Amino acid sequence: MKTIGDLFQQKPGQWGLRGDPYLWQEMAEQFAHTPLPQTVEQLEQLLTETFESLTGKPISTEEFIPVERFPRGGMSGGMVSPEFWRETAVPLLLTRYQEMTTNL
Repeated sequence: MKTIGDLFQQKPGQWGLRGDPYLWQEMAEQFAHTPLPQTVEQLEQLLTETFESLTGKPISTEEFIPVERFPRGGMSGGMVSPEFWRETAVPLLLTRYQEMTTNL
């Protein structure tokens, strides 16, 4: 059985801010045993809800989001970029979902 967590196996080539890889890992762990949803829209909703649950802010937020539990090193340490998630990470995951479900 394929899970949402499988979509996170290959990391993006580039991150937005230093906190983004930590959020990627948390989401991968959270979805490790969650079956793929029936539609790409359901997946997008799950991703955006989980983003908000883990960061405390909606993905539509314009400002960088400080996440206290993430390491603080460097200028953007502990910060998550909602723009990266909206424009890069979520579209990448949705594309992987479509490729995975097409090949099932």
